[in-house]
Amino acid sequence: MDRYDIAIIGTGPAGLSAAITATIRNKKVLLLGCRDLSQKLARAHEIQNYLGFPAVRGEDLAKAFQRHLDQMGIEITEKRINAVYAMGDFFTLQAGDEMIEATAVILATGVVQGKPLPGEEEMLGRGVSYCATCDAPLYRGKSVAVIGYSAREEAEAAFLSEVCAQVLYFPVYKEETNLPASVQVIRETVRGIEKDGEKKLVKTAENGYAVDGVFVLREAVAPGQLVPGLAVDGSHVAVNRKMEASIPGCFACGDIAGTPYQYIKAAGEGNVAALSAISYLDQLKRAKA
Repeated sequence: MDRYDIAIIGTGPAGLSAAITATIRNKKVLLLGCRDLSQKLARAHEIQNYLGFPAVRGEDLAKAFQRHLDQMGIEITEKRINAVYAMGDFFTLQAGDEMIEATAVILATGVVQGKPLPGEEEMLGRGVSYCATCDAPLYRGKSVAVIGYSAREEAEAAFLSEVCAQVLYFPVYKEETNLPASVQVIRETVRGIEKDGEKKLVKTAENGYAVDGVFVLREAVAPGQLVPGLAVDGSHVAVNRKMEASIPGCFACGDIAGTPYQYIKAAGEGNVAALSAISYLDQLKRAKA
């Protein structure tokens, strides 16, 4: 299996900054995320404290970021990473049914907004899943609910409708959905997930929906769930000044590393995380020499 030097998860300012710095230092980089970069950035009306870009619209700053990537030949790989496993002197990243290897990992996924749904964490792996590609075969011919936090999750719901007998889709956003007729869209606020005999009950403010499995699909997964064994501080990854996390070879930057949630702070931390990852790679190389 081809192994990358550094896998960077996230295409906001932190992840892009890390990718640029690592590429300048001639490392083999895999940048994972959305080709539209950061929705949060693109929707920013005006940013007044980004050095060199006074009173810049988020959309224009995102275009500047994209030009920088293009000039350096850095490509974005659109794969959802469901889990990152520390394997000693390298990491395995699970992207659906595909496994990717990297010697170091930089987490720049942003912060998960809001708390888990009641019952979500308790039933994770026991009827609740974060990965449609991974777990769809378990529900072949059965009924599932998909709680989608952005329009990007509609592709996963459409895929599940090809495998499952029934798919209920609960959009946690206001935009119109674009789903096949086989997917039933329910615009009700999900209050929690409960066990109902052999079924799982998706509770809304109005009703309860009994299904065989529930897929909770968000833009970002809580760091402790994404990387088993990782030390966290609330919804953030616990890091030091070098952006080093508790697992050797794992680094975090940007919003996922804590407040303040500022674009310029995220970009600076991305640079630090990349330099720290490069130092880690050099240490490994010297140890094996």
